[in-house]
Amino acid sequence: MAKHSLFAASKKNLARAVLGATVVSTVLGVNAVAHAEALPHPAAHAAPVLADRSEDVRVKSEKEKITVTAQQVLALAKSQIGTSENSVGGGTPYQRWYSRSQRAAETIARDGGTRADYLNAAWCAMFVSWVGDKAGARSQIGWDAYTVAHAKWFKNNGRFGDVAKPGSVVFFSWSGSDRIRDINHVGFVEKDNGDGTITTIEGNTGRGRVEERVRPKSQVVGYGYPDYAA
Repeated sequence: MAKHSLFAASKKNLARAVLGATVVSTVLGVNAVAHAEALPHPAAHAAPVLADRSEDVRVKSEKEKITVTAQQVLALAKSQIGTSENSVGGGTPYQRWYSRSQRAAETIARDGGTRADYLNAAWCAMFVSWVGDKAGARSQIGWDAYTVAHAKWFKNNGRFGDVAKPGSVVFFSWSGSDRIRDINHVGFVEKDNGDGTITTIEGNTGRGRVEERVRPKSQVVGYGYPDYAA
């Protein structure tokens, strides 16, 4: 999705405010949106900057309501294994859901394009976002269609690191780079295998499906840590 100049600066500022983190101006396109064997999205979180005490109380109250566990999120992600895209790279429930979401409007304001563009775009980040939303953990997992922005969200919220944990959001660079800007793909960590690899659940793999994979840690840029319930 090419960047459009028609979006006013005020809309971009609104999108950034809603995100609660710095967002990149990188053009969103089929090659820029997360792709299992092509290109990915976002990173770890720290508490957002609070405007005032009332906002602090609101955030604390929301935090106290967190009940979703890593195990519940992984169970939902795992239940989607086998879901496949169609011959033109679309047709998944994750793309349809994202294209209709409030977040799509915000990322369009940030990156340009239209809602229809998401229907056939690379969808690994949309899969992670869908799982978070349907599990009731959107505020912990975040949502975006661009893996780099998703990783930056985690990082800007102080929830990004280099230790694989079950339920963490893993960001890959196929080149082996450790830079967020080079992220190509995103998924969930199921477990650390203790041999230099991790078992993952990912959408939009090379076969255009949700799959369980074993990946080398050498391809991992970092991990986003959702604030799960204990």
